[in-house]
Amino acid sequence: MTFAQAVTERTRRLQTRLCVGLDPQLGRYRDAGHLRTHTLDVLEATAPFAACVKPQLAFYEALGLEGLQILEEVCAAARTLGLPVLLDGKRGDIGSTAQAYAQGWLSGRHAGAALTVNPFLGFETLTPFVETARANGGAVFVLVKTSNPGQADLQGSGASERIAVEVARLNAPEGAGREPEPGYASVGAVVGATHPQELALYRSLMPRALLLLPGLGAQGAAARDLADAFDPGGVGALASASRGVQYAAGLDVQASVAAARSFRDELNSVLG
Repeated sequence: MTFAQAVTERTRRLQTRLCVGLDPQLGRYRDAGHLRTHTLDVLEATAPFAACVKPQLAFYEALGLEGLQILEEVCAAARTLGLPVLLDGKRGDIGSTAQAYAQGWLSGRHAGAALTVNPFLGFETLTPFVETARANGGAVFVLVKTSNPGQADLQGSGASERIAVEVARLNAPEGAGREPEPGYASVGAVVGATHPQELALYRSLMPRALLLLPGLGAQGAAARDLADAFDPGGVGALASASRGVQYAAGLDVQASVAAARSFRDELNSVLG
């Protein structure tokens, strides 16, 4: 089962469109061991409400070798729980370096089934990531319209729309000769939940792409504004909440569970 198939199956079976982000910040803990325990506890406790999990690589890399070991444990635990893993690394580079990033983060013990990628260096730099993802049944999520206010500096003036068209082009061979509904393709797109007025546009431009919608909760996006990102049946998109789940009330794991359940229920209410 590919990443896209696994996420769609889980969405339908558990009625959840929530992507739980795990962004463990060392300053909130006594030490790295405390960080590890809490992160794994949040993962296990919120899994029933999640369609996938999204570790943010920066927080694990900041801990050095120990952080990568924790990341491997997080990925292994997620797989045991049946949760698809989407690594948020926003990688992007040229030639052999891009190939090395793709190999490192889309295959191996601390890799995910999917990875966020940055197209800033040109569309040809996406090729190693897409090829590696396809070879491993995974996916890449291309930054199209990010959730931060400063995105307008480089993503305005039609730039995001141009990237969206490229995502659709990359997915075209996977959809040749069949309808979009037996499944989504291996190239997804990151479209900030903080741009609700643009979600219908990007859904139409990329009909075979899973959309990752970061910004739910702590960045101010609301579930009630996200319906246009989804296809009929409430599939095709994942709304992501990180700090709003992991640190819903300090380090209270039960508060994380309540937040994940609330986000799931709000999305389900919006989508009927």
